[in-house]
Amino acid sequence: MAARKQEEAGSLKYPEVGHVAALILARGGSKGIRLKNIKLLAGVPLICWVLRAAIDSDVFDSVWVSTDHDEIAKVAKSWWAKVHRRSEKVSRDDSTSLETIQEFLRENPEVTVVCNIQATSPCLHPSHLKNALKKITEDGYDSIFSVVRKRHFRWKEVENGSFTEPENLNPAKCPRRQDWNGELIENGSLYFAKRRLIMKKRRLQGGRVAYVEMKPEHSVDIDMDIDWPVAEQRVLRYGYFGRRVTVHPRLMFCEISGCLTKGRGHLSGSLDRPGVSFAGGPCDTDSEVFFANVSDSEVSSAKSRDTEGFSVSIHSRDTEGFSVSIHSRDIEGLRNLQEDDVQVVLMISKEDVALQHPLKMMTGWEVMVVEEDPLKAVQSMVEKKKLKWKNVAYMGCEAASARCLQLAGLSATPADAHPKAIKARMFHCKHGGGAGAVWEFAEYVLLRKRSAVPTAHYNLRPRQQSGS
Repeated sequence: MAARKQEEAGSLKYPEVGHVAALILARGGSKGIRLKNIKLLAGVPLICWVLRAAIDSDVFDSVWVSTDHDEIAKVAKSWWAKVHRRSEKVSRDDSTSLETIQEFLRENPEVTVVCNIQATSPCLHPSHLKNALKKITEDGYDSIFSVVRKRHFRWKEVENGSFTEPENLNPAKCPRRQDWNGELIENGSLYFAKRRLIMKKRRLQGGRVAYVEMKPEHSVDIDMDIDWPVAEQRVLRYGYFGRRVTVHPRLMFCEISGCLTKGRGHLSGSLDRPGVSFAGGPCDTDSEVFFANVSDSEVSSAKSRDTEGFSVSIHSRDTEGFSVSIHSRDIEGLRNLQEDDVQVVLMISKEDVALQHPLKMMTGWEVMVVEEDPLKAVQSMVEKKKLKWKNVAYMGCEAASARCLQLAGLSATPADAHPKAIKARMFHCKHGGGAGAVWEFAEYVLLRKRSAVPTAHYNLRPRQQSGS
């Protein structure tokens, strides 16, 4: 027994303090947003933003998710976390975080220090966790929590007809913002505490207690002060994306069928006067479609009963009846990429080779014909342009696209893509093919390009389950 304990101690990251565990509480019964903890935020399940930070911090002997829901447990395991299946007793609406953490510690007696990480703090970085734990391992503190500095003047709430009073200022000597250090406000992102404090004192803050300060841009709490669209913009700019590889996208590959359009294109009409049409996706009723190199007199548009969008018929000497239905925002997204020096390459299958010339003429972008497995053609194009895969953004929807999605520095699938493609992608769009997914990914690519956020292939994607 003594030998086993010595061997276990030798494998700990901090033998002097014992087993340090990260614990993320993720109950399935969210009242505001159903299964909020695994709702996609900027293409990644919400809880996985803090999971990635915890794992990459490399300070924990184990990383856990405490949940009562099967779907949350499945997501946690796919992102390398262990799962604590909490009991019904601590899964009620009135259950406290402390009660759940105590149950976790009773079931895992080897844990001596626990870090409770809030699942709704997606801008948490590994450095925050490292700096906090260092205060326990090196400075001897018993508990650490995170704060943010606020410069708000507070006034007392009063009954109607009464007078209010200032709580943290003297109105006669109101300081300038730059002359005031502000106040430290608990932001809930992380709480480190030793076992004895939690189990015996029944608290997460106590003993020798200290704090780590987080910048305001990292102090995002979706529960409290921010809505989902704003949170997505914040996390794309300030979130933690991984380590080692820096992404500089310079080439964007986009599959036409299933991404830029809802379904495959098809030809109609005679050989001498062919017509080309695409089944567009469920466009917004006020959307437009893109057309290029054609005068206004050569264009007519009509609302389609099938697509609930607009289609454009182009009649010119070169196209002779070419018509295509594409969501205007998707074209806008690809245009924005080109304006930011990201070359766009559209991909079609051999069955649709007749569309290559009219599409190229219509959009001005390169159109490449690929085999069922696009990898060979894409690899050749990447090498021809003397680029690396980390310089590639790839959007696909078929199972055969999985390898390209895995290799690309940035990759995405529409919401209705093949399951194998979805498993291989980095960013999962909320919109379907032909319905704005391309625009959604293009915006993501531009944000990543402009911020040049460090990323890592191995921890940007969930772990693949065996047999899947």
